[in-house]
Order: sequence, then C-alpha cells, then structure tokens
Amino acid sequence: MDDLSRFKQTYFDESAELLAVAEAGLLRLAPGEIDMDEVNAIFRAVHSIKGGGGAFGFNDLVAFAHEFETVMDGVRNAEIPVSTELVDTLIRANDVLARLLAHAADETEAPAGTTDDTVAALRRFLDKTGEPVDGAPAAIQAAAGFYPDDEDDEAGIFGDALAAIQAARDDQPGSAAGPVPEGKVRWTIVFRPKAELLLSGNEPTYMLRALRRLGEAEVVCHLDRLPSLRDLDAELLHLSWTVTLLADPQVDRARIDDVFEFVADDCDIRISAEAPPPAIIAPAIIPSAEPVTPTPAANLPEPVAPAAAPAIPTATPAATTSGAAGAAKPGDGAKRTNGGSDHAGPTAHTIRVDLDKIDRLVNMVGEMVITQAMIAEHLRDLPPGQFQELLEGLEGLAQHTRELRESVMSIRAQPVSSVFSRMPRLVRECAAVTGKEVMLVTTGETTEVDKTVVENLVDPLTHMIRNSIDHGLEGPEERERVGKPRAGTVHLSAAHRSGRIVIEVTDDGRGINRAKVLSKAIEKGLVQPGASLSDEEIDHLIFLPGFSTADQVSNLSGRGVGMDVVRRNISSLGGRIGVYSTPGEGSRFVLSLPLTLAVLDGMVISVGEERFVLPLTNIVESLRPKPADLHGLVNKCDVMMARGEYVRLVHLHRLFGIPKAIDDATKGLVVLVETEDGSRLGLVVDEVLGQQQVVIKSLESNFRRLDGVAAATILGDGRVALILDVAGLREMSRHGSGAGTGNASGGPPPSPSLPAPADKSDQHQRQTV
Repeated sequence: MDDLSRFKQTYFDESAELLAVAEAGLLRLAPGEIDMDEVNAIFRAVHSIKGGGGAFGFNDLVAFAHEFETVMDGVRNAEIPVSTELVDTLIRANDVLARLLAHAADETEAPAGTTDDTVAALRRFLDKTGEPVDGAPAAIQAAAGFYPDDEDDEAGIFGDALAAIQAARDDQPGSAAGPVPEGKVRWTIVFRPKAELLLSGNEPTYMLRALRRLGEAEVVCHLDRLPSLRDLDAELLHLSWTVTLLADPQVDRARIDDVFEFVADDCDIRISAEAPPPAIIAPAIIPSAEPVTPTPAANLPEPVAPAAAPAIPTATPAATTSGAAGAAKPGDGAKRTNGGSDHAGPTAHTIRVDLDKIDRLVNMVGEMVITQAMIAEHLRDLPPGQFQELLEGLEGLAQHTRELRESVMSIRAQPVSSVFSRMPRLVRECAAVTGKEVMLVTTGETTEVDKTVVENLVDPLTHMIRNSIDHGLEGPEERERVGKPRAGTVHLSAAHRSGRIVIEVTDDGRGINRAKVLSKAIEKGLVQPGASLSDEEIDHLIFLPGFSTADQVSNLSGRGVGMDVVRRNISSLGGRIGVYSTPGEGSRFVLSLPLTLAVLDGMVISVGEERFVLPLTNIVESLRPKPADLHGLVNKCDVMMARGEYVRLVHLHRLFGIPKAIDDATKGLVVLVETEDGSRLGLVVDEVLGQQQVVIKSLESNFRRLDGVAAATILGDGRVALILDVAGLREMSRHGSGAGTGNASGGPPPSPSLPAPADKSDQHQRQTV
C-alpha cells in the first residue's frame, strides 16, 4: 500500500471529477427521457471510483459504491424503471459517496450508520427486480445457482446449473458456437479471474453482460476450482468463464480489451479470433489466379495479449490524464460520454499540474513584464537613429513577452461550466423546499475566465439563485393568475464584454417590491425615516448587511447575510454587482468581473504629477474637444457632445484632489471610455503617455479598497500607478464626488442605460425541475 500512497491524491482529484460527472448525469435523468449514454457515463464514473477505492483498501467506500453501481446496472439493463424517487435516491447516494471519499482523503472513519439509510433505499429498488441483495456475491449466485438452503449437497450442488449451461451451447447454424457466418467474427475469450477479484470491488457479471452487448455470446461457467461447501469462502471467487462471442467486424480487439480494463492485473485473460474462410475467386473472373486455399482458424496468428491496465492511474500526479472523460473510460464496450465510438481517433493529451506551479509561472511572467518596461523606459533617452538593432530586439522581446503572458493566462483559464454545472442541483433542491416549479436556462457555459475567479463564483451564484427562487419567483397558482406559465424561469448566463466577464442571473418573477424594501430598511435602522431614495438606491439596499425582507427565517433565506456576502465576495475579486428590476416582470443581477487577476494591457495617462493606468479594453478614443462641444448642467455635471451623443465629463483631478492639473478640457485631453454595460464617460486628463503591459497588484491585500480604483501596478520607472475602475468612476461622478459644475447651459443630461442582455448566440441548455 505504501507503493500506491503517492497515487492517492490523483485518485481523489479524479474521483471529484467523476462525482461531478455522475451528478450532472443524474440531474438530467427523468422518467421517459432516458439517454443510455448518460446512464453508462454515470455507471462508469461510480465503477471507476469503486475500482480505485478497492486498490487503496477503502472497504466501506467500495461496499457502498457496489450497491450504487448495482442499481445503475439495473437501470441500464432496463430492469429498474427510472422514476423521480429513483433519481432522488441516486443523487443522495452520490452525496454519500462524496462524504466517504472525504473521510478517506482525511484518513478518518465515517460515522457509524452513514450509509445505512441510503443503502436500504437502494436495495428497495433491487427488491422489486428480484435481484439478490444479501448472502453470497451476486456473481456466484447468478452464475452457479447457489442457494443457502442447499447446504447438505456438497458434491453436486452446482451440477444441475453447470449441465444447463453446457446444454445451452450447441452447434445450431447462426449461433455463437456454430459455423462463422459471413460478415461476422467469432471471438473466444477465456476469463479466469483471481480469487481475490471481488475484494477489489470488481464484479465479473458486469463484464459478461458487457460482452453480450458486443454481439451474440454464449457463456460457459467452469467450476473446476470450486471447493467443497465447508471450505467455501463467499468473499473469494472460484469460478472462471469461457465466452464465445459472434460479433460484427467493427468490434475489434480493443473493444474487447476495454471490457476488462479494470481487471487486467487480476485475471488471466486469453482472447483469440476466428473469421469465416475467404471465398475462392472464380477463374472466369481472374483467369490467371490460382485457387485460394482456406486458412484454418488454428493457423491464425494469436493476437497480442492485452496490456495490463491498473485500476488507478500509474503516472505521477503531474502527468496523469485530466478530466472526467479521461478517467472514466468505458469498461463495458459502450460509447464514451462524448458520443463518439470507443476508438474513433486520437485523443487529446492533457496533464495534471499543481496550481502552485502555475501561480509561480504567472508571477515570473509578471516580473518579466515589469523588467521589460523598465528597459524600454531607459532606452527612450537614447538619441534617435542609434542602437536600432537594440530597439528592434526590445520590440521583439515585448512581443514574445505578450505571447508568453497570453499562453500562461490561457493555462489558468477555465470555462464557467464547472460552476454552472452545480446550479441545476441547487435549483432542484430550492424548488422542492419552496414548492415552486422552476426551469433553469444556462447560456455561455464555455466562457473562459481565470481559475481564481471561477473558484470564487460558487457562493455568490448560490446566494443569488436562491434569492431569485425564494423572493423573486411566484408560486405556480399565483403565476397562473397573472397570466404567466406555472414554471418560473431562472436564466444564468456568462459572456465576455469590454475585457471583463459579465455573469447575469435573471428571473421572470414579481420583481423587487421597493415599498417593502424601503419599509424594512427603515424598520431595521438602515435608512433614516423620511429619506428620499431613487429606485436604483432602493434596489441596492438588499446588499446591506443584515437586510432581509423575509417574514420568517427558513433554510433558504431570512437571516440577511446572503446578498451582503455576494457583494463582499465580488468586490474582493475587483468586480461589481448591479441589480435591475421591473415590478411584475422580474429582476436581473449583473456581475462584472476581471478576466484575469495578473496582467493587462493599459494606457498610461497623466493628471498633474500623478500617473494612472486605464484598461485598454475600456478605451474608445481620445480627443481634444472644441469649446462648442462642452455644455454644463447647473449644480449637476459637465457634458460633452461626442459622436452625436452627450457624454458625462469626469475631471479626474477634481475626483481625486490632484493639484497642478489641467482643468480646461479644451487644453487637455478627453479619453472616451466605455463600461461593460455600454455606458460612456469622458475622462479629462492632462496627457496620454502611451500603451503598456502592466502587472496587477491588489490594493485590498496590500493597503485598502479605494473607490474608483481597481488595483495598482509598477511602471517602468519604478513609480506606483493606480489602475482605474471605469464603472467605479461613473458611480463616484453620479453621486457628486468631485463632479464638476458647468458654466454653460444646454444639452440634456446623460441617461444611464441598463446592461445589454447576454449574447444569445450560445447554445441554450435547459434543465427542468
């Protein structure tokens, strides 16, 4: 076991992925809508977990997984009908399996009775099919006809069963044991497992059934190793089998090897093939050809013995196959989860790398970016026309650094599907608790974002979806009264927009009851009585600590900590959250997050003696306006006519209190920027100094959070510059923080626009609960 200890972490990592595959498949199971590929994928996931657990000696886990996969085997053989009760039980079984894996990883014993209720529930489904649930292993009972009541018959206990099996094998034309029909291949598989096979969690009957799925099979059970009844150990396997398989030519040796993939080390397996004799070509067709002599089957070359395939990966954790599809290879000859055949072509090769190693690589790339910027800063002082080769080399270095940075970032990038896939389970549970009918629609699951961001999305999305179901959606009867479908819809989407990732949670419920929100806020002392708040300000009250409109505390809500946690978690990632609600139509929560937390392309600007960085993805253009383009609203703000529309002007030196800066926009520059929701601002600056890659340094972890500032960076001359948050600047200007007052009149104020809806070009995935 010590030799295998180094593979344990790989086993636990892959088991977590397999559990996710199983849960996703179970959530898609529904009565009357059975996808056998999905069922096979669930079965393989559980079987893979069981096989690895047996290799490490996790006996409790193996025993429970055996119960789980037995029921799944009944489902895929159409012996157990799919029902809502069955799916609920299997989901609970998946949770129990996850807990057993957690205890195994912590090297602790699971509490007594952890699996009892779930095992009893699983066995109730087996009882309905007549499958044995107690006593000797199912393989022995099924293959040999063993019954506990026959204890007195030691010598001939299995004689009748063996005779019946032998009698089933005859030479009838077209049978597996008769002559080989044209267009078929007869395979002979001798399967002699070791006595300890059952202890590793493997079940021979599953392999025999898998062979039957490949073609017409005759199975003969050999009892030559069977001891007397007094010496029989029910935990050991004393049987062997010979299988004669008549299959199509498409069933090759690799398909048969896949059946025994998990037991190759624990069995003696011999496989040989026999094809029909080739037809003799008539002389009339090819006069010069000699008659072809049929090749006896005995002279066919013996196929190469299958390579041993251990039940767990045998590579180091840094070089094992990653992903559930790679870990859960079919052992039953069925199709893989991607819908293709078992051997459709070369597979993609991946490796599992410790995240700390990638983080170190990201940090090193960041240091390279800073060093390259410093060299470029010093070379700016060189006389023009000199050291041309050095300057060209520096430009090439900058290009390579950029490509290296993008490659490293792509390694850290993960699709948000890893988070979205957890939400159908959440919706199902919330719908059951609230008694509502809910349909979840997901869009943009393939949108990629930095792994650190992905890991921190689970809690915010969980709180937001619970909030939408509990507070937003009406009950089925109420929805029918107002002319809505009985089932409410929660739409979860993700998309890239303006260099950021935008995630939206939308529901078609009743919307935010602003009167109730304001009343509760005054009641809890969060707002002064008589305060006049806009609709937007009232909507944002739900993010205050301790705020809740629930009349009573439930398992879903009522304690006033959910939405506060959402805003705090999103802010810690350098993101923002907005809420937009229409009474009677629903609400939309919009999360805006940075794509990466490491490096970005920015434009360096100067305001007075200070330097700031604007993310390049936010910049539309820079211009110097004419006096006729500038307008002002008394005691409100300055606006500028740009491309036929009025844009709010934000004087950065007023906002941050910077002296010696240019105050007249006609003498400085206006940088037109756009937020991810499509609204525009005009930032008044002194000068645009140039484009540069910058390394993002968190302000919150090193100092504290600042309004209007996303992060900080180090410039090429060693100075620290702040990276501006365009949406934060917009909010500061709206609330009058340093907003300029114009001395001219005319021109309407800019109207804030709502975020654009998510891109609907992505394929929709619907999950009905």
